[in-house]
Amino acid sequence: MEFYNYIKSFHLIFVITWFAGLFYIPRLFVYQIESFYKPSPEKEILGKQLKLMSKRLWYIITWPSAILATVFAIWLLILQPYWLEQPWMHVKLLFVILLIVYHLKTHQYYKQLQNDKVKKTSSFMRIWNEGATFILFAVVFLVILKNAINWVYGIIGLIVLGVLIMLGFKVYKNIRAKNPEA
Repeated sequence: MEFYNYIKSFHLIFVITWFAGLFYIPRLFVYQIESFYKPSPEKEILGKQLKLMSKRLWYIITWPSAILATVFAIWLLILQPYWLEQPWMHVKLLFVILLIVYHLKTHQYYKQLQNDKVKKTSSFMRIWNEGATFILFAVVFLVILKNAINWVYGIIGLIVLGVLIMLGFKVYKNIRAKNPEA
């Protein structure tokens, strides 16, 4: 069974690096979008550097981590199929599907920005950046507590987290309006 713990460790490592990429890439998108409206040559210099940073993060860290986290997760489920009988695991897998959808949508934004197509605002990307946070909170609590029954508390917790993040976003936006260098 020690073999199982090695697979579990690799799964966790790649989940962490996957989330790290998902947390950072929208931040780079914010900077890319804001650089798009800067005067030349700053626009071109920043745009080129941010595209390169995004490309490296996305294809060297985020995508490989997503694939490896998924491979190790499937391996864990093959080794311990009884986890699939647990209600909390069903809810976790729904959040994993949501995470994959979030990842694919983020990939779509990545491709647009790599092609200099700015379709979203930097404010939208700041909010988008919190999507992975919500999923992470839900999955961690499900895995640690292994309880899908206290779903009401989980929903209330996510709503409170969302309100706090939005309040923080609003405060930060006001600070930026008063001091653009913040």
